[in-house]
Amino acid sequence: MASLMSLNALAIDIMLPALGLISDDFGLTGENDRQWIITSYIYGMAIGSILYGSLADRYGRKPVLVVTTVIYVAFGILCAFSESYDLLLTARFIQGLAASAMGVLANSIIRDRYEGDAMARTMSTIMMVFMAVPVMAPMLGQLVLVFAPWQVIFIVLSAFGAIALLWLLIRLPETLHPDDKTLINMSSVVGSWRQVIMHRNALGHVLASGVMMAPLFAFIASAQQIFFNTFDAADIFVFIFAVNAMAMAFGNFINSRIVMRFGARRVSQAALIFFIFIAIIHLAVTLAGWLTLPLFVVLLAASMGMVGFTGANFSSIAMQPFGKNAGVASSFQNFTRTLISAAIGGAIGLQFDGTTLPLVIGFFFCGIAAFLFILWAEKGVLFRRVQTAVKKEPLKTNEQTL
Repeated sequence: MASLMSLNALAIDIMLPALGLISDDFGLTGENDRQWIITSYIYGMAIGSILYGSLADRYGRKPVLVVTTVIYVAFGILCAFSESYDLLLTARFIQGLAASAMGVLANSIIRDRYEGDAMARTMSTIMMVFMAVPVMAPMLGQLVLVFAPWQVIFIVLSAFGAIALLWLLIRLPETLHPDDKTLINMSSVVGSWRQVIMHRNALGHVLASGVMMAPLFAFIASAQQIFFNTFDAADIFVFIFAVNAMAMAFGNFINSRIVMRFGARRVSQAALIFFIFIAIIHLAVTLAGWLTLPLFVVLLAASMGMVGFTGANFSSIAMQPFGKNAGVASSFQNFTRTLISAAIGGAIGLQFDGTTLPLVIGFFFCGIAAFLFILWAEKGVLFRRVQTAVKKEPLKTNEQTL
């Protein structure tokens, strides 16, 4: 699951060192136009998320993953041979459309096997492995550019996709029980969506997760410009980016170790409050004109660490009420979460004006919005713990077995 989910992070982060070269080769006139190489893929991820839950609940998790991974590989190759910027963005969008299945079905597969805090711990472990990719991806992209043109980066993406495809064909079992397969019809799908929307706690955590991921997407979209132009740190960009990715990985690692003891709600809510506190400090320092590159990196890493604590926990809490229709629920939740984060994150990124102020303001308001959603979801009662029972099959007697 971590390797499949990593294809999304790889497709986004490996591109960062090449954005300036792509912009120059296609003669882009707008300073922020290069960000669409990132955001077009993310929008594809968002829209694609709505498609795969029903398909996976009908045909199983594995067949859907196989088909979408093939599409991911094919359109990565098309990106490499695109002769116009519009064709490149279209191919990126379709690649993201296919890759969204990996995030949706990873949640569904984990939900097939775990629930409650155990699911949160498992997701944190997956996220910890997954976060190794943002650490290495920009370095890999920079390494490719040393020896080859930027088009080869897309070939590298397709190669990793082919490896993941081979791995899931050999190693991934089908986790959907045959009795849980459901026919596809719009009334049942819409009914499942309605169930998600009407579940106050699940919806609140999905919305909170979406706005918490928005600053991350905004940072990724504008990171190349911030470090190349604002701080004149192009030479160390990949290392600075790695520091922030490691902060998120560390947050997921610690979360995987403590969530069973303290509960997903307590850990994520405490992290959210710390995130807001850090954002206030970051905003005050920026407005005072005291922000330096080292201080920016420290505050950004601290914020990303808190995002690492909230992501897996918010997702696990939101998925807890849904068992049999986990595929549709995960699909709709991923669609909502990613669309919110892409829209808000993309808007924040496009406000880049040569300074970090738009990004820092975005961090602050997203933190406040996430806190209000959680407060609404929990009906004003924070830091409670909901115990979940592990489902077990009843033991058969000798007579029943005979």
